[in-house]
Amino acid sequence: MKTTDIPPADDERIPALRTDRVPVVRKTAAPAGTKREGTVLNVFSHGVLIIWAIMVVLPLLWAVMTSFKTDRAIFTSPWSLPDGLHFDSWSRAWSQAHMSDYFLNTVLVVGGSLVGTLLFGSMAAYVLARFEFPGNRFLYFLFIGGMSFPIILALVPLFYVMQNMALLNTLHGLILVYIAYSLPFTVFFLTAFFRTLPTSVAEAAFIDGASHTRTFFQVMLPMARPGLISVGIFNFLGQWNQYLLPTVLNTNPENKVLSQGLVQLAVSQGYKGDWSGLFAGLVMAMLPVLAAYVVFQRQVVAGLTAGAVK
Repeated sequence: MKTTDIPPADDERIPALRTDRVPVVRKTAAPAGTKREGTVLNVFSHGVLIIWAIMVVLPLLWAVMTSFKTDRAIFTSPWSLPDGLHFDSWSRAWSQAHMSDYFLNTVLVVGGSLVGTLLFGSMAAYVLARFEFPGNRFLYFLFIGGMSFPIILALVPLFYVMQNMALLNTLHGLILVYIAYSLPFTVFFLTAFFRTLPTSVAEAAFIDGASHTRTFFQVMLPMARPGLISVGIFNFLGQWNQYLLPTVLNTNPENKVLSQGLVQLAVSQGYKGDWSGLFAGLVMAMLPVLAAYVVFQRQVVAGLTAGAVK
């Protein structure tokens, strides 16, 4: 009798998997020492940031709080909260101490110089970043060299130049000086920013028949908005707090800016004993700077990091 082959079962037909070819992923725990070092570093960095924030915020809050106190409350309880909001110190600083005139002059000077700095700086940076011509690198390093030149060394010749051009003790003369003082950093910052922008967009504009001027103002300049905002904030902070240049070049009492007015207010109010008015004037000078930074905080960070990744 012939025996037939018995078919194998279903589980026997499936070839056995070779476990030696299958990669086995094993979770390896981080060493205990690494975790401990990371935790210590994290706690240390956060502690330093908290201490730094306290050192910066507390004087600002104390100045704002003191501006609403009376002179008697400032000396009797300097660290306590004000018993009420006394706005008379603000009115005295605004009207009697002429802080309104100083504030208006500062807005005119800083506003005009900021517009001129961003306009001329962006135009120069665009040409240096996008066009190759003889002397390109020389002009670029010339602007960079202007950043390292101390402004105090140029005060005496700058004074005589302004005097010969009849620009001394004038607001428009101070605007021109602020523009020249801020151009090196602006060109340095925006040149690196324009180099990160895509060239295909500008080439497409040229193919469509756009001129260089139209391409710059309607295509490239809107793309460089984060960089313009960032460098504009830096220039605003530096020009708003500028004291050395207006002290030397602007001695007319009617054209004094806010930094000069604060020094004059500190001297006059110190002798009068109106310390609440002095703190009110100080807060008036700080508020625009704080407001500008709070409003444009994200744009500043975006502008600083935009050139890091293409």
